[in-house]
Amino acid sequence: MTHIVHPYAHRLGILRDWKSRWFGTGKKYREYLKTDILIREYLENKLKNMYVSSIEMERDEKKFKIVIKTSRAGMIIGRSGDGVQKIKDEVIKVLKKNKLSVPEEINIDVEEVRCPEADAGIVGSMVVEGLEKRVPFRRVLKMTADKVMASKEVKGVRILVSGRLGGAEMARKEEIKKGRIPLQTFRADIDYSVKRANLSYGVIGVKVWVYKGDVFTK
Repeated sequence: MTHIVHPYAHRLGILRDWKSRWFGTGKKYREYLKTDILIREYLENKLKNMYVSSIEMERDEKKFKIVIKTSRAGMIIGRSGDGVQKIKDEVIKVLKKNKLSVPEEINIDVEEVRCPEADAGIVGSMVVEGLEKRVPFRRVLKMTADKVMASKEVKGVRILVSGRLGGAEMARKEEIKKGRIPLQTFRADIDYSVKRANLSYGVIGVKVWVYKGDVFTK
């Protein structure tokens, strides 16, 4: 039997860092965890079409920092930063609604992803957008894979979709793979993401692996 490991978790402490960076004990741990999950879910739904790569959180007793990595930074920030202020106000509303403590200082940083085609989260959003616009799934897979492989940073890509593809009665899986994806190599810089496309006849799951070469550090 194979043991399938999450490619991101597999490289934690080697190539990757945790997406939530905080420490709490007892009741604090429960509250921090609930806050983390609720805010992450809220932001993922709110920024669904903004090509968000990842949402990272750092906190201590007084400060709470949210880092949003996206390829459409300008659309999130808005004119003179009013978009960020809106998100901040809505985060406070979510915390108050769920009777969670509001930190003294909340900072929201928006970082731009320079190479969107080499980021699994953004590639997954591209596939979801194509599927939700009712473009045939094989064309979406081929076009996206070609676009990703055109990037100099990328050495391999694999995209897998599963569900009622093309509105078929029975669910099935289809995938496209180009280049190499060495999943068992720790130093292989593999970005991984899972997305879901909500269509009228059901949900289609999308998984993306992007291989960006091996990382050799001292």
